[in-house]
Amino acid sequence: MGSVSGRARVALAAPSCARPPAFAVAEAPAGSIDIRHRNAQSVVRYLLSGSVDLGSRCMEMFRHMYPIFRHGFKGFVHSNSHIGLNFITSRCTYFHLIPFCYRIHSSPECSVQSSEEEVVIALGSNVGDRIHNFNKALQMMKKLGVNITRHGCLYESEPAYVTEQPLFLNSAVRGTTNLGPYELLKALKQIEKDLGRQDGMRYGPRPIDLDILFYGKYKIESEDLIVPHERIWERAFVVAPLIDLLGSSIDNDNVASWHSLVGRRGGIFELWDKLGGESLIGSKGLRRVLPMGTHLWDWSEKTHVMGVLNLTPDSFSDGGKFLEVDIAVSQVRLLISEGADIIDIGAQSTRPNASRLSVDEELQRLIPVLDAVVKMPEVEGKLLSVDTFYAEVASEAVNRGVHIVNDVSGGQLDPKILSVVRDLGVPYIAMHMRGDPTTMQSNGNLKYEDVCEQVASELYNRLHEAELAGIPIWRIIIDPGIGFSKKTEHNLELIMGLSNIRREIGKKSLAASHVPILLGPSRKRFLGEICNRRSPDERDPATVAAVTAGILAGANIIRVHNVGYGLDAAKLLDKYYKLFVAFNIDPDCSHLS
Repeated sequence: MGSVSGRARVALAAPSCARPPAFAVAEAPAGSIDIRHRNAQSVVRYLLSGSVDLGSRCMEMFRHMYPIFRHGFKGFVHSNSHIGLNFITSRCTYFHLIPFCYRIHSSPECSVQSSEEEVVIALGSNVGDRIHNFNKALQMMKKLGVNITRHGCLYESEPAYVTEQPLFLNSAVRGTTNLGPYELLKALKQIEKDLGRQDGMRYGPRPIDLDILFYGKYKIESEDLIVPHERIWERAFVVAPLIDLLGSSIDNDNVASWHSLVGRRGGIFELWDKLGGESLIGSKGLRRVLPMGTHLWDWSEKTHVMGVLNLTPDSFSDGGKFLEVDIAVSQVRLLISEGADIIDIGAQSTRPNASRLSVDEELQRLIPVLDAVVKMPEVEGKLLSVDTFYAEVASEAVNRGVHIVNDVSGGQLDPKILSVVRDLGVPYIAMHMRGDPTTMQSNGNLKYEDVCEQVASELYNRLHEAELAGIPIWRIIIDPGIGFSKKTEHNLELIMGLSNIRREIGKKSLAASHVPILLGPSRKRFLGEICNRRSPDERDPATVAAVTAGILAGANIIRVHNVGYGLDAAKLLDKYYKLFVAFNIDPDCSHLS
């Protein structure tokens, strides 16, 4: 733990917290019991008796408490520390088994010296290019000593308190820093100043607003800094991204302490539920969005359709059909006329056992068609995606007008693609695949004990690697990789089990469980095996059935060759979903899997 220097009073507090088990205790009378007493219940009663001077015996006391609290306290306090224990209890209340928090009443001259502390920082912006402001703030935080490990989702919200101003973007990040709390505060204020924030109306417009929500296990109260932020608990636009930074279970002592600071038995989760919880998202005043092209994309509004354009001679479905520029342009025109929201252009075949092209070979196929497509009047208002695992191809395509990078390898075949996409500032689709196209269908890569659980775990690892490289979660889309290192039964389980994938990912990161899911079963071999259709273009009816099941299970984007059929399925399912909502019926059909 960090030591405290300067004039400060530190108290360890254990208020109620979410999730860990609890046991009932009665209010203890004033008085004391010998701390060397070995009876656990007596030790607890002793602690509840009031403020006591533990002195050098504190570590011995914690050893007695360990079987009760079930959290390790090794190195928790120095043996010569003078600690005041302040337990907020009442008769027949619940005492939760959680780590303690440190409380600091101090001035800026008091600093917490630590090798590293975990922090949570909220971001807000409603002036200028809000996404640019966020990106710059994240870059500057890193330079000033904040290592960002997780990002919350991105929310657009109506202004609070002062309502006559533009809409805000809000998010939060979780990371580590060697900066003390006041050093961190100073660094954040400097970032605000550098990005153009000026002193003015409280709660008024600002290009960037950065607040420390949590700093380690510390509760800090001073004229200059209050942690947790004093009004955090009444602001849904702050609590929503804060919830995103957590998993559905407590993963370390810091998180347990953050829950404890809420002062509710259910911790931050209970607070979020009291504010309205997930029902708030999409309602007036708060929507979860993803920057896409020149606008903010709310993927909950409808199922989006991605049309496929393969510029390859050997793709399983339409290889060799669209190699000429004019024919490719005509196909794009057809896809758009049928209702495609996104056109996914790929010049590298990823069918099983496909040989890999070099970067130059892929660019030679891609660039002439891409340059022609971006000039098409019909493309206005549509989104373009490049299907590639090469960093150099992704960079060239985005610089020529592409909006999205779709990587079938999730960063595994060219690790440089993660840093390149970070710098490009575009959405990134991370797909699940084991091995590469030449090895993905090997016996080892086809072995699963629980395909939904394992795909979720491996996808989360790829997603988190992208986050650590600097791609915010609010720019990531995931794809379970139908047909890639999967057998027929695996594909079926994944299509119907998308909600299970979200749930598994949510154990580690609630933000990651909210990201859009892309599903691409179109004309895949497993459909031909089930329906006895050898020719891929005969599998469109089976594709409609597959995407229908996927949309019911939670897919947000469907990737199809026949856009007309896919769009009809999406429209019908979206209509059903609205009826489900209107009649308060749960549309989740994952129980059918």
